[in-house]
Amino acid sequence: MKLILTQQVSGLGAPGEVVEVKDGYGRNYLIPRGFAMLWSRGAEKQIDSIRKARSAREIASIEQAESIRGDIERLKVRLPSRAGESGRLFGAVTPADIAGAVKAAGGPQLDKRRIEVRNPIKTVGAHSVAVRLHPEVSAKIDLEVVKG
Repeated sequence: MKLILTQQVSGLGAPGEVVEVKDGYGRNYLIPRGFAMLWSRGAEKQIDSIRKARSAREIASIEQAESIRGDIERLKVRLPSRAGESGRLFGAVTPADIAGAVKAAGGPQLDKRRIEVRNPIKTVGAHSVAVRLHPEVSAKIDLEVVKG
């Protein structure tokens, strides 16, 4: 099945790329979640607009990504969240919450789709979260979730 990616998919590609995947993966996972759309000749025009939008917000060079990584890794990010007496959160910390906490701590504005939370954060304490700044550069955020 030939698809056009509309969002970054780890291990598959970036927005605007045309990829060939198995029918079930495309039909049952990528398309329903909005990660991809069916390829057609008319959709080729949409690829160009997706690429232009991506290049506008994309970190241009590896050097720029390295400097942003340095800024992010120096930050002390604290995220107040509602929690019970045992330290368990009411819900989970989302990538949007993390992006807001980084911005509030004086860091750069991050795209929530670039933040990778491997295991759901559901407890108070210190956690580590990865951010894909560039295809070759990742940063690690030391996040402290506090009861608040």
